[in-house]
Amino acid sequence: MTTSVNPSADTPLAVPPLADAEELACDVLVIGGGTAGTMAALSAAEHGANVLLLEKAHVRHSGALAMGMDGVNNAVIPGRAEPDDYVAEITRANDGIVDQSTVRQTATRGFGMVQRLESYGVKFEKDEHGDYSVRQVHRSGSYVLPMPEGKDVKKVLYRQLRRREMRERIRIENRVMPVRVLTAGGRAVGAAGFNTRTGRFVQVRAGAVILATGACGRLGLPASGYLYGTYENPTNAGDGYAMAYHAGAELTGIECFQINPLIKDYNGPACAYVANPFGGYQVNRHGERFVDSDYWSGQMMAEFAAEVASDRGPVYLKLSHLPEESVSALETILHSTERPTRGTFHSGRGHDYRTHDVEMHISEIGLCGGHSASGVRVDDHARTTVPRLYAAGDLACVPHNYMIGAFVFGDLAGADAAQYSAYDGELPGDQLREAHELIYRPLRNPDGPPQPQVEYKLRRFVNDYVAPPKSGARLSLALEAFERMRDDIATMGARTAHELMRCAEVTFIRDCAEMAARSSLARTESRWGLYHDRLDHPQRDDASWFHHLDLHKSPSGAMEFTARPVAPYLVPVDGFDPVGGPSRALGEVHAEDVATAGSRDVAPVAALVGAADPKPTAAPQISVTAPSGEESSARLLELVALAEEQPELGALQPYLTDQTPAVRREAVAVLTETLPPGTGTALAAALRDSTAEVRATAAASLRELVETLPAEPDLRDGLAAALAEPDPVVRAAALDVLRALSLGDAALFADSLADSDIAVRIEAVRALVSVDAAGELARAAVGDPSREVRVAIAKGLATVGAERPADRTPTTDPAADAIEAALTGLLDDPDALVRAAAYGALGTTGCPAPLTARAVAALSEPAWQVRAGAATALSVADPDVAVAALAKALADSNADVRKAAVLALTRHRATEEARAALATATTDSDADVRAYAGRAL
Repeated sequence: MTTSVNPSADTPLAVPPLADAEELACDVLVIGGGTAGTMAALSAAEHGANVLLLEKAHVRHSGALAMGMDGVNNAVIPGRAEPDDYVAEITRANDGIVDQSTVRQTATRGFGMVQRLESYGVKFEKDEHGDYSVRQVHRSGSYVLPMPEGKDVKKVLYRQLRRREMRERIRIENRVMPVRVLTAGGRAVGAAGFNTRTGRFVQVRAGAVILATGACGRLGLPASGYLYGTYENPTNAGDGYAMAYHAGAELTGIECFQINPLIKDYNGPACAYVANPFGGYQVNRHGERFVDSDYWSGQMMAEFAAEVASDRGPVYLKLSHLPEESVSALETILHSTERPTRGTFHSGRGHDYRTHDVEMHISEIGLCGGHSASGVRVDDHARTTVPRLYAAGDLACVPHNYMIGAFVFGDLAGADAAQYSAYDGELPGDQLREAHELIYRPLRNPDGPPQPQVEYKLRRFVNDYVAPPKSGARLSLALEAFERMRDDIATMGARTAHELMRCAEVTFIRDCAEMAARSSLARTESRWGLYHDRLDHPQRDDASWFHHLDLHKSPSGAMEFTARPVAPYLVPVDGFDPVGGPSRALGEVHAEDVATAGSRDVAPVAALVGAADPKPTAAPQISVTAPSGEESSARLLELVALAEEQPELGALQPYLTDQTPAVRREAVAVLTETLPPGTGTALAAALRDSTAEVRATAAASLRELVETLPAEPDLRDGLAAALAEPDPVVRAAALDVLRALSLGDAALFADSLADSDIAVRIEAVRALVSVDAAGELARAAVGDPSREVRVAIAKGLATVGAERPADRTPTTDPAADAIEAALTGLLDDPDALVRAAAYGALGTTGCPAPLTARAVAALSEPAWQVRAGAATALSVADPDVAVAALAKALADSNADVRKAAVLALTRHRATEEARAALATATTDSDADVRAYAGRAL
């Protein structure tokens, strides 16, 4: 690749033109040169593919494996364990939320991988008879296979990559960092990135892409405060998580964090897989053991955290009781393979394992499939949900997969991906431009906040709001913070290619932080011990949540969720009985409303995203010489004078097309004030102005004048054309005016239900209600990703469905049947406010027997808004069922629910039971409730 000298500290690197990108091509692109990536490249080449391996550092010493980290691994060795036992063990450790087909690949293929690695020169510990020295750590079965010379594994693998036959098929590009996977036609076709030394932009076309970028180790902030003092390899900043997400792949289990017991102030492993097989164990300050099983599942971590927080803490790793040979062996592994600096750390404090126990603490949170269960969703061949995109290693969600599993899935990915040839179509220009902007934006602001400051702030928020124990309130604050951090990240400054790399990593960390917070907010239960401990939902809820929680990026750019039932097991496990079945779409997960002072007894009002402060894409403009300030001021004075003369539209037209935006905006204001014939059409034309301020003024004017504008064909045409404008403020205003002037129809309005902007979609709902388009509203009811839109649809269905005959039969009124079906679907919505609106709508459209039963049950829901909506629904239900339930609701703790129950009973006051219930409400503590009850009687 072309090289260039990095700029000095005073001269920022120049932004390279997109057109100067270096283009590379291959059959299989492997991103990441660590454990899984190296094996993926070797296997793909062995299957005949031309492979390109990209590594942002250097393959020789990159990845978590570089110094033998995870030098103790899980493997099912024949005669020592059975694959089914291992699958069952990992299933139990993960509280049943596993795809056993993926875990079984590691169980059945792990021994073959051990033999393959041995053929490369990797050494595994064996006893005197040449048998593998497998040790027991898990609650059942012996799977732990140490690698006493693990520090050499990466060198062995690098030699394999550089073999002559491999060099002919594997091209290695070190110091190249991809930031986006490119997609076309619904599949992966390459990647975009840059050289971390020269800064040159690089684009790659490929037949298939394998992501092997490791865990997101730089998510939480270590207790030491050091940005790079993480347990996981600190170069693993969630690159692959973010790239997979933006490519459209599903990620799963992101709420299941990785948390480890580590050495205090050092963040090295303590740890079950290294010390405990030699006889080490954990004790509290009294020297008491407190964990029955030393396999560090989330439940064990919960016990560990409780001990640390109690008066029995701190907690220590005890090795001082071990014989010399065991201590020496541990020092060899811990001080050379796992962490080369660990011996220096202990020496500096005058500590020796023979005389000192080692204080432990709890690590920062991270995302890691290999050590917990959070990653990119893959099948048993490492395929993601995006065709020709693969994931392997700690990035992939194969729970507790560890190093051998990373090798296995790297092999699976490489073998499967080798069937594809290099993509020969045009690479997607919009995605390349987006990647280019992401990479080089910091160069345009070289004196902006430096990356370490922005990253520290971001990860501080992760610790404060996302780390367990979790709560809905803290997670909601996290989402607010991460949204604000977008602006901080956008202003980061950089001067060198290396700084660009670090800035790009911060964007990945922010993406992962949002995924972690939203996923944790979505799963309303506690599971996996400390990994997902919700204080506000402290119990495990298998009835609702024996599901994988998947997330993906919707076409509109929203983060959407799906609850996917656990598939039936291949290996039965006592206590778990998955039955599979259809997935449950959850849509977007919104932040809770966090009160700032006292209790809140009124319904929260959600702001409409996009309704204010629009940032539209400006239309292309012809370069012109801008008028001077004096010329513009003169034109503005002319307009002020002209307004006094009540000018015709022709007199204002030159000002409406003036070169200066301020003049055009003032012309729109004068037009609005004077209202000559043709004003509506002229304002519609101003909606397509190249300047946002002019467009916003025209939109406000149209809404202001809508009652006085004639509904002319030219105005309709202008407004309809504005629906295609990039500015959401324009589109929303056009819909509003078309509706108000009855200038649109269902066909015109329905297209806007797919708009990317929430405010526009809400205006589309209102417009469809105005033309009684029940079918279009019903079809959009469940699928919209926005809570606000679904609420608007529910209320709109109530309006359209009013006055339908209550005794209709199916097929006599297809529109009414569609409305009922849509509202029934919204009753299952994950958002309480949507369910509340749906129940409230039933109070208008009718509440047949099956829905009456659901409304009665909903009177016990936690959210008071749902309870109030259910009471409203029961106002039109069969009084034999509804009255008794509503009478009980008069004792609800929320006054709005009691008020809704009184209003519903009012509609049943012909019955003696309803009147008796209303009489009790006349002494309610709330004045409104008393007043409505008295009025009813």
